[in-house]
Amino acid sequence: MKNPLFRLLSAVALAAGLSACATAPTPAPLTETLGRAPQLSTFNRLVAEAGLSEQLRAAGPLTVFAPSDEAFKAVPAKTLEALVADKAQLKAVLSYHIVAAKLPAAEVRNSNQKTLQGGTIALARAGDFVTVDEAMVQQADINATNGVAHVLDRVLMPSKK
Repeated sequence: MKNPLFRLLSAVALAAGLSACATAPTPAPLTETLGRAPQLSTFNRLVAEAGLSEQLRAAGPLTVFAPSDEAFKAVPAKTLEALVADKAQLKAVLSYHIVAAKLPAAEVRNSNQKTLQGGTIALARAGDFVTVDEAMVQQADINATNGVAHVLDRVLMPSKK
């Protein structure tokens, strides 16, 4: 190890490896993984209010189609207020965004999937684009120990029976 260039390159490689290890998030359940996503603060708050946090910590596998904060801003204020006031309805709407299977974006096929709410969502994929009902996946494959999440550009509303 008398070659100074070799020592310098070894030190750089070691430092890069250590910094990569330091910044890689520790695998965690969906609740904690989604809690680290700043664009999902509204979704995370509403999941807690609806009492779904434990379900998103469960063994899974689960796929969560999580609306972004921007998606929630597009929901009329009165509609959102009514949802927050009615915990059962809030739980139903949020459960409509969860499927009891792990569906990474690359494995999405044009199909219908049953949600935890009991309704059915339509999944479609064209090239790199994935849609869920009328919503577009903005960010795919947020991996967790018990499943995967995808960020949506819209809030999905189950049909009224």
